[in-house]
Amino acid sequence: MKKIIVVILVAFVIIQFFPIDKTNPPPTPGMDFLRIKQSPEKIAKMIRTSCYDCHSNETKYPWYSSISPASWFVKNHINEGRKHLNFSTFAVYETNRQLHKLDECIEMIEKKEMPLESYYVGHQSAKLTDEQRAELVHYFKRVKEDTERRIMFNK
Repeated sequence: MKKIIVVILVAFVIIQFFPIDKTNPPPTPGMDFLRIKQSPEKIAKMIRTSCYDCHSNETKYPWYSSISPASWFVKNHINEGRKHLNFSTFAVYETNRQLHKLDECIEMIEKKEMPLESYYVGHQSAKLTDEQRAELVHYFKRVKEDTERRIMFNK
């Protein structure tokens, strides 16, 4: 039993020498969702607090992201989040993809699937009230309608 504990401790120390890359891609303000959609400050703050750590290039890594293997879990969530939706590069999405992403935002917020429950552990401020969820859903629906109207007008 003592040997197993020693092996586990040695392995834990060794994996600390393999940190994750915490470099965020450079900001691209002209492509950022909040900027191009001219989001109201109250809405922008909610989105930044509850979404941007995983769904933008503006990730603020928590202290535990410096400790392996927790850091690997965090980095995987960030990579997956950016892959599914990256608010920092929203403008590069084709219009139909933007509409689809807005639909996904609406659905995930309504179903309380986002933010993830596991995210709340270190980010209590990201927890959304039912009222905040309703505000975000209303906002994303309005942005979607505005985008659809722009498409119809440009045809």
